[in-house]
Amino acid sequence: MAWFRKPKKPIQASERRDLPSDVFDKCEGCGEILYREKLLQNLKVCPHCDHHFMFSATEYVQVLSDEGSFEELGRGLRSADPLEFTDLKPYAERLAAAERKVGGGEAVVTGRARLDGNPVALGVMDFRFIGGSMGSVVGEKIARVGRLALEEERPLLLVSASGGARMMEGTYSLMQMAKTSAMLARLHEASVPYISILTHPTTGGVTASFAMLGDVHLAEPGALIGFAGPRVIEETIKQELPEGFQRSEFLSEHGMVDRVVDRRKLRETVCLLLGHMAPEWRSE
Repeated sequence: MAWFRKPKKPIQASERRDLPSDVFDKCEGCGEILYREKLLQNLKVCPHCDHHFMFSATEYVQVLSDEGSFEELGRGLRSADPLEFTDLKPYAERLAAAERKVGGGEAVVTGRARLDGNPVALGVMDFRFIGGSMGSVVGEKIARVGRLALEEERPLLLVSASGGARMMEGTYSLMQMAKTSAMLARLHEASVPYISILTHPTTGGVTASFAMLGDVHLAEPGALIGFAGPRVIEETIKQELPEGFQRSEFLSEHGMVDRVVDRRKLRETVCLLLGHMAPEWRSE
């Protein structure tokens, strides 16, 4: 009988096989280990707890535009270094490193697109580029796509993901709040629809300008949305903040956000809204 028995022995460290790091991801919400390919098919939303993983600008463009319809604008625009700013490293080096990481020129991608066969103007921020911070080029690109929406009467969609104004550009960065807000005021006067989509995180000067000036504000579940951080607010008002303060669900309950929308339903929700907001919109 010994012939048919397989002796048991502990697995040696040298015999352990490490799984490739690009095969699985661990959910920050529930701790489940997720097969990356399945996660991508689910638009990077955990199937167990609905936690929304961070999405890149390119991935949002794919969700919010018909295949092959996106025409990028202002791709060649690059930030200058007017203050010759240096902290731990020169600002110019940070820009170069961010561009290599993201594969693009700035923290926002803008352009023309079609959604459900209809023309839209689309802008998407990318948090990977220096925390999605708003410098002079980000403000300029958003102002330009807003002008495009106005001139071509295209509904405007902006997806925000930002830590706020870019400190390396000082006042130049803060001026973008006024520039983008002025452009959106012109859209409002012309009755061109603007839908603002808030993702995790949307904070600082972006929240204090174009992100909260939409005709409709949609937010992804669990997104941090606010101006100053919770710790700064607590220290200022000397009070403990309520549970979930500055999360999208809390803001929806208190009227700051119109609807919290799962990323998997974002496209159909935007199409439904534009069907009501834009008389010429036709759903295919």
